[in-house]
Amino acid sequence: MATSPALDVPPEPPSKRRKTSQDPPSRNESPDIGTVPSSLPAVADLAEQLDDLERKKYVKGQKLGSGQYADVFSAHLVSDPSKLVAIKKIKVGPEVKEFGISYDSLREIRFLQELDHPNIIKLHAVFSTKNQNLNLVLEHLPQGDLLKLIQDTASITYTAADIKAWMLMLMRATHFCHAHGILHRDIKPNNLLLAADGSVKLADFGLARAMADPFQHMTYNTITIWYRPPELFFQAQHYGGAVDVWSCGCVFAELISREVLFRAWPETEINMVKLICEKVGTPMEENWPGVSKLRGYVTPTDIVPLKPKEQWFAAFRAVGEVGVDLLIKMLTLDPRERLTAEGVLRHEYWTSDPRPSKLRDLPRKGGGEKAMGQDLTQRGGELPRGDTGRADRVARKIDFGAGR
Repeated sequence: MATSPALDVPPEPPSKRRKTSQDPPSRNESPDIGTVPSSLPAVADLAEQLDDLERKKYVKGQKLGSGQYADVFSAHLVSDPSKLVAIKKIKVGPEVKEFGISYDSLREIRFLQELDHPNIIKLHAVFSTKNQNLNLVLEHLPQGDLLKLIQDTASITYTAADIKAWMLMLMRATHFCHAHGILHRDIKPNNLLLAADGSVKLADFGLARAMADPFQHMTYNTITIWYRPPELFFQAQHYGGAVDVWSCGCVFAELISREVLFRAWPETEINMVKLICEKVGTPMEENWPGVSKLRGYVTPTDIVPLKPKEQWFAAFRAVGEVGVDLLIKMLTLDPRERLTAEGVLRHEYWTSDPRPSKLRDLPRKGGGEKAMGQDLTQRGGELPRGDTGRADRVARKIDFGAGR
């Protein structure tokens, strides 16, 4: 079978690599007892020394952003002032668990240490301070995020070729995560940061998790509400990469129309399901076998048939018939019929005209350092700054009668 030119072949997943002495023990694996020093204070002293050595590699500059969750600073290497980084200082707060930091932070560190891809933000190092704040040394991304480009309709114009280039980078990053057994679970434009060369970098892994075995329940209360797929509104307890593909489809539609595709008001689960029914079609047994058995399945009384391709094309004609075909397949209601990330990359959209723009030709928006700082301070699941509502609220049972 021929390989799509859009499809990256990921390196061997960490689970299949030969372990080295530098690899941390896995979750179900204990450290070698014989290597544990008998003097615990000596171990603590060594850890402090290593932290101090790592911390002294960087000169911290101005604060780029501040939030309840973290502060972000510009910084550069002592050895080479031209090498810029961003330091994200995680605050110790009420959500601290027995490990000393929040689970969001643990997830972000764990998965960024595992993932090394040109379209995923790079974690250079981690160190702590005496006041227990954890510092993540991240790739410096001075061009802000994709959301700023989408929203700046006054001064930023972009083409179908630009959209194709951005989406190609996003899908390569998503496929890489899935190939390594990781779900991102919060893909949205303001988590897509832009590097100096114009490339897209998938960031914010605070809601990410490893793909579960089929007998392990998963939370359905995840993914920012505008980009959340219908199976999670219906409280599916088992899901896979299809949830990220739906979010990517929402980003695709937003790039084309420069408007959020599913933006209900008020931002409740009830209204979001109504909007999905209106814009895609009502989930039913006929188009999604088994959907009525999901615990949270409730739909409006009025049944909306699946939107025909002609209506999709009327709204998203800028990417042509092939692009619209891909969008429909990314926003398919039944997650089993929705394209996988690999399936998206094998679609003919990528080889059809126009070809994706080269990085040097992609639009830029200056002054992005502050935007980068704001993006990195946000918690997973939050709506973009300036928008009301929070998407990480506890999911409620959907009751359309109460919503009238």
